[in-house]
Amino acid sequence: MNSSLPQHFLQIILEAIEMTKKKILIIHTGGTISMSEDASTGAVVPTEKNPMTDKTNELFELADIIVEEPFHLPSPHITPVEMLVLRDLIDKHYQTGKIDGAVITHGTDTLEETAYFLDLTLQAPIPVIVTGAMRSSNEIGSDGLYNLIASLRVAVSSEAMNKGVLVVLNDEIHTAENCTKTHTSNVSTFQSPQYGPIGIVTKRGVLFHHSPLTKESYQISDVSKKVVLVKAHAGMDSSLLMAIKDLQMDGVVIEALGQGNLPPAAAVGVQSLIEANIPVVLVSRCFNGIAQDVYGYEGGGKQLKELGVIFSNGLNGQKARLKLLIALTLTDEMEHIERLFQV
Repeated sequence: MNSSLPQHFLQIILEAIEMTKKKILIIHTGGTISMSEDASTGAVVPTEKNPMTDKTNELFELADIIVEEPFHLPSPHITPVEMLVLRDLIDKHYQTGKIDGAVITHGTDTLEETAYFLDLTLQAPIPVIVTGAMRSSNEIGSDGLYNLIASLRVAVSSEAMNKGVLVVLNDEIHTAENCTKTHTSNVSTFQSPQYGPIGIVTKRGVLFHHSPLTKESYQISDVSKKVVLVKAHAGMDSSLLMAIKDLQMDGVVIEALGQGNLPPAAAVGVQSLIEANIPVVLVSRCFNGIAQDVYGYEGGGKQLKELGVIFSNGLNGQKARLKLLIALTLTDEMEHIERLFQV
C-alpha cells in the first residue's frame, strides 16, 4: 500500500478547504486599536507599526486575507476625504474580483461617521464591517484583536450580505445608520438607541435576528461641500447662524430641542439662511425619538417647517451632517434634498 496516499488525500482536502475560504480585505486606518499605552506617562499614542498588522497571520484560518493600510490616523484626524479613500479602495478591490467582504479597523471617536458615509456611498454589495477598540493593544483587557476576529467572522458570514455597512464590537452587530458611541471609555460603548443590535457574535456562530428594511446608495466623487453642525441650547439667538451665513457655508444641521424646536431668537437666523438658499436640516438633540413639526409657537417645529427647514428621519447630528454633505454633492434643489432625508 502506498504510504504517501493518505498524505496525498490530506493535501487534496486542505486545498479544497483553502478554495472555499472567502477573500476578505482588511483595512487598517489607525485609532486606539492600533495604539499602545506609554508606561511612563500613561498616554495612549500611535506606534510606529500598527500592532494589528502583526496579528494578521492569526486570522488566516478564517479567511484568505488581503491587508491594506492607506493611512495611520487617530480617528479625530479622519475627514470625509479619508472616508472617500476607503470607499474607493473597497470598490476597487471588489471591481477587480479580489474580495468577498471587507473589515476596517478604525478609531472609535468618528467610527460611526465613517461607517455611515460608507453605507451611503459604497457600490459594492459585499459585507463591510467597521470595528475598533476601547483599550490599546498593551492594556489589560485589550479588546482590539477580539473585535477584529469577531468582525472577520461576520464578514465571511453569508447572512451578512445585503445588510449594508455593519459595526461590530463587543460581540454585537449594529447597522451603520443606527449605532452611536454612548460612553467615553466602556467597551460596550456602541449602542443603537431605540433599535438595539441586529445580531450577535457567539462562540458557535454569527446570529442575525433583524435586517434593515431600506438601503441607500449614492455615487459621489467629491466631498468638498462645507456643512456645519450646531447644537441648540436655552437662550440661543441668531448670531452664530448669521456668522455661518456670512462664511458662505453650503449647508447647516441643527440639533434642535425636543421634538424639533428652537428658541424664538434663533428662528430669525434660520429664516435668513434659507432665504440665502442654504439648506437647514433639523434633528433632535435627544438620542431617542425623531424630530417632527408638532409645536405651533414661535420657534416651534411647525413654524420652522413653514420656513423651509428640512426635518430628518431619525438621524443624529453627525450623521445628518454627512448625509447633507452627500446630498449637496448630488443636487442643490431643496425639494430633492428634503426627499433624500425622508428615506
